[in-house]
Amino acid sequence: MRTLCMFLALILPVTAGFAGGDSEGFSLTVEFDNLRSSEGTLIVALYNKDGTIPDEKFEHYYKIGQTGIVNNKAQYTFTDLPEGTYAVSVLHDENNNGKIDKKFIVPKEGIGFSRITSIGLTNRPNFKKASFQLTGNKKITIHIIYM
Repeated sequence: MRTLCMFLALILPVTAGFAGGDSEGFSLTVEFDNLRSSEGTLIVALYNKDGTIPDEKFEHYYKIGQTGIVNNKAQYTFTDLPEGTYAVSVLHDENNNGKIDKKFIVPKEGIGFSRITSIGLTNRPNFKKASFQLTGNKKITIHIIYM
């Protein structure tokens, strides 16, 4: 019995940390402005590695989600995120086909990136430009760009 009590005294403090507590992570709420319509949905991708943006085919994301648009407004929340460096990209998929439609090389639908409000030949999006630190729950706004 004494051996059992000593074992429990040693093991309980170790297992207590696994029962809930601090391991849930942070949330990131992304709001969107400049939406030209409520048509379609927004595809929202979260990245956590350099070299992953741009990602036109959504192949290199850390987490991805989709949300509807009401009255030209929308938001999406990522949860259970560890502290770290992240970037967000978004597609206003107006025709709900799951891809970036283009006219020549220019997107016909709206796109956006965290920390980037305009794009062009001399201002191409990348992870470094779009990234930010997440050290707690956070809310950001992404400006949707239509070309």
